[in-house]
Amino acid sequence: METMQEGKARIKVYVSETVSKDLPVFYNPVMKLNRDITVLLLNSVDKKNMQIALPLAATGVRGVRFLLELKKSKIKSISFNDNNTEAVKLIKSNLKLNKIKLNKKINISNLDANLFILNSKGFDYIDIDPFGSPNFVLDSAVKRLGREGILAVTATDTGALCGSYKNACLRKYSGKPLRNEFCHETGLRILISKVQSTGTQYDKALTPIFSYSKEHYFRVFFKCIKGKKKVDELMKNIRYIVHCSSCLFRKTTKDIFNSNKCPVCSSKTDYAGPLWLGQLWDKKLLTRMCKNIKNSEDKKLVKFLEIIKNESKISSAGFYDVAKVVKHNKLKSVPKKNLLIKEIKKAGFNAAETHIRPNSIRSSIELKELIKLIKKINQ
Repeated sequence: METMQEGKARIKVYVSETVSKDLPVFYNPVMKLNRDITVLLLNSVDKKNMQIALPLAATGVRGVRFLLELKKSKIKSISFNDNNTEAVKLIKSNLKLNKIKLNKKINISNLDANLFILNSKGFDYIDIDPFGSPNFVLDSAVKRLGREGILAVTATDTGALCGSYKNACLRKYSGKPLRNEFCHETGLRILISKVQSTGTQYDKALTPIFSYSKEHYFRVFFKCIKGKKKVDELMKNIRYIVHCSSCLFRKTTKDIFNSNKCPVCSSKTDYAGPLWLGQLWDKKLLTRMCKNIKNSEDKKLVKFLEIIKNESKISSAGFYDVAKVVKHNKLKSVPKKNLLIKEIKKAGFNAAETHIRPNSIRSSIELKELIKLIKKINQ
């Protein structure tokens, strides 16, 4: 066991050469960004006196950081839970290490995650951050999520959501994945649709306020709005993405029954969905997050947020891997990303770098127009 520094917290953790769920208590240092963004988001949302739940608390690092780094007005109570007795001991040890005294505001329990949630009266913020799929605890979390509450969900089973294991995605997430250049975006949108379908059963509209794909995981924050009309409006954004691997054409559609032939090259198309085709981010929240972090020494996080902020201005689903477009169409060379974005905007379309894939662009431009533009730049 080692003592590590993360954010303002000092924590004791079990370490090994490879991060594994077989650790006595799970801790993944790579997920620091996940926790950094969570702290930033909670400090940026317009919510105070939150009752916070951590059903899968593990080392307690997330909760310790909340107590040390969130504004004092943010936390009414915080509940740590883990089914592992060793984890509960470690949570208490890490609170003590950071000189945080146990009081009425801090609760620690050793229960199955679902029992912990269902035995409660409800929470304003629930954080689901498992190893693998979040499915096993979604129903309980949605049931106990309060009005205007925030649900944070992580999924690390990207192999299923991105199409490496299509049947697993169909079983777990009720959606068909698509393995192509923008598979991480379709995977993210399938995850969102799954969480939302859980909410619709309880007349809870779960709207994404911040979403991202990073390395081996997806992360989405949802705001809960209660009401049948809100749910009906939300469900209008559940659709499909159709894609042609022969010419790279793509489109969004309400159904896929008449979408098996490419309108450009007549090849057979494939599809992903059903999935969420609405906005992935709340723009006002993003602006506040960027403002709150602009003076941070963590330049990587600042840049990551700035890329997402620019990307959020474009409502298009899917993006263009420029190198793939160039190779597929036997074009002369790959133009510099910033130059291409500038030229796309000059042509009257929106364009921005995407955080999901390097050297890829999210844009309202159609593929045929993009190809013309790249040819023009290459002249």
